[in-house]
Amino acid sequence: MDRKRRTQRLTLAAFFVAVQAVMTVTPVGYLPIGALSITTMHIPVILAGILIGPSFGAVMGFVFGLSSMLRATFSPGLTSFVFSPFITVGGISGNFSSLLIVFVPRILLGWLSGKTYRMLVDMTGKESLSAMISAGLNTVIHTLLVMGGIWAFFGAPYASVLGISEAALGTAIGAVIVSNGIPEAVLAAVVIPALLKALLPMVKRMGLYEKTEKKEKTTEVEYAVSSDNGCRKHAY
Repeated sequence: MDRKRRTQRLTLAAFFVAVQAVMTVTPVGYLPIGALSITTMHIPVILAGILIGPSFGAVMGFVFGLSSMLRATFSPGLTSFVFSPFITVGGISGNFSSLLIVFVPRILLGWLSGKTYRMLVDMTGKESLSAMISAGLNTVIHTLLVMGGIWAFFGAPYASVLGISEAALGTAIGAVIVSNGIPEAVLAAVVIPALLKALLPMVKRMGLYEKTEKKEKTTEVEYAVSSDNGCRKHAY
């Protein structure tokens, strides 16, 4: 990668980080809709993975996790201990498991979004449809990993803080997945294709778009054929 392209990539990374920072400290990142609080923090992570590639998406996922941990640490709520090892609520403290919950699903969200999108483009040849499916599917996976992690690592303490029995925790977590996870998935499935359509031409012109595996193989074949034809011309 030449210096110009490296600089453009760093600039784009700084832009995505800035967007996430603004969303973290403003209501834009967490939209109250009636009794629900729908997050939009997953949107830049998915978009980064789809536009620039899985590795870039994973980095943005780490930033998402970091912002979530900082938010839980400095603006704690009743359940913030599941997202920060530095918080104690009602005698219940976060620990290393908090780091797993706050970082692993976010990192996978960005990485899987990029991988799934490219796999679907190879299969269908349709970028918008692939983006829509990847965004919706990986948002659901992200929600399942977060809530599953809470259930696995903090089941009893989480139920205690919510004021419910441990036996009722599964129902409560299922309700969160349905009430928050599905609307967030629908939001991602609608917004991501529109953003992709607007930004993809610019990213391609900058040479930062990571090609799908199929396109990479096609390019290699075309290059090989071109080189072979050139050698034959010289031979004649």
